[in-house]
Amino acid sequence: MAPVRPNDNGRASGFGPRASRRLCVILVITVLLLAAGPATAKDLDARAAAIAARLRCPVCQNESVADSPAELAAQMRMLIREKLAAGETDKQIVDYFVSKYGEWILLEPPRRGLLWIVWLAPAVALLAGGYIARSYLRRAVRSSNKLEQ
Repeated sequence: MAPVRPNDNGRASGFGPRASRRLCVILVITVLLLAAGPATAKDLDARAAAIAARLRCPVCQNESVADSPAELAAQMRMLIREKLAAGETDKQIVDYFVSKYGEWILLEPPRRGLLWIVWLAPAVALLAGGYIARSYLRRAVRSSNKLEQ
């Protein structure tokens, strides 16, 4: 057995000051690496869920890929996860699905060209309905005022 030398404090120790610092550094790095592994997986899962929520399920059509129980949607979720793990950006993945299925696959249509009508139609309908209701009420009040006189 190797002789145990006293350290700077005068107490016997199997490690010198340099060795104990190295051990501390190694322990800190190990803990950080172990903590970073699951966090990265959680980040990928969160990003995959966010992308899947933006895409329409080709089978269900009224649900997002994230919410759909269809087998095709499950395959799409796995493909999204694989593409994220390979280092692709969210935009690249969405563009991939748009190239395969067309812009129909997007739950939220892009705001350009004739698709602005889709975004503006509810506001225009609300304003038109308000105008019609206001006009009708004005006429009703005028006619009731004339009858009273």
